[in-house]
Order: sequence, then C-alpha cells, then structure tokens
Amino acid sequence: MNFEDYIASIENYPEEGVTFRDITPLMADGEAFHAAIDQIVQFAKDKQVDMIVGPEARGFIVGCPVAYQLGIGFAPARKKGKLPRDIISVDYGLEYGENTLQLHKDAVKPGQRVLIVDDLLATGGTIQATTQLVEKLGGQVVGAAFIIELEALNGREKIPNLDIFKILTY
Repeated sequence: MNFEDYIASIENYPEEGVTFRDITPLMADGEAFHAAIDQIVQFAKDKQVDMIVGPEARGFIVGCPVAYQLGIGFAPARKKGKLPRDIISVDYGLEYGENTLQLHKDAVKPGQRVLIVDDLLATGGTIQATTQLVEKLGGQVVGAAFIIELEALNGREKIPNLDIFKILTY
C-alpha cells in the first residue's frame, strides 16, 4: 500500500513556508488506517511493550488502536490542566514558545516497557518531553512509532537513544 496516497500536503499552513502533512485522509480510509496501525503494532510486538503512551492529541488517535490490538493499556500525555488526578509535568520548548505535558502519577508502573506513539516526528520536543515523563515514573521507553517523520527538522537529535519506527518520511 502506498501510504503517501493518503497524506494531504497543505502548503503555507499554518504559516507561510510550512507544508502541513495531514493524516486525516489516512484515518478516513479504513483499509489504509488499519494497515498503518498494523505496521506500528508489529513494531510494538517486536519491542515486547507493556504500555502505549501517546501525546496530545493525535498520539491518542494513533496510539489507542495500537494498544487495543495489543491488548495493553494506553496513557495520554496531556497538555497542562487537562488531567484531573495527581500528575507529573515536564516543560518543553516549541518552535514558537513553551508548553507543558503531564501524565497521571499512576499512568506507568516502574519497569514497564513503553512505546510512545504519535502521528508525526518533527522537532522531537514533544517526544523528548513524553520520554522524560515516562522515565520519571520508572518506565522504560523502548521506542517511538510514527506515521510520518519530517526528516529535515532533525527530531531524532533530541531522542538519540530511542529506536524509531516510521511509516513515511518527508
């Protein structure tokens, strides 16, 4: 299956000079979305993961079906103020400012093998912050999986020790 056929490229969005890679056409096609999730599931099986963690918000969309197919749990890494119970936080830099990610303190158990799943690897800041959250809780991040990697943004530099799986590279 040619997954590129299911990615919409929008020029100059959200600002001039940026090409936005939109996965919603992939999600809208049941066969294509299932095939993409199956590839990530296989990577997760090979890593023998115990838990999936997905950063807000598209990490939920991609990570939940992976966790479901594996029969394991999913934990959302949410933006500040979105989780109702005891949390841990990590602040991280964005291209245009700062943000905070949070996990519930009981989201990951010490020693659990965790795969971080998101739609896209860009600058790596979100994945680096998610990794820090998991490690604060005693989890072991054994890899990260994405539908798309934007290679020119050098996201791997912020997560050099992670085994990375991606379906498409732009």
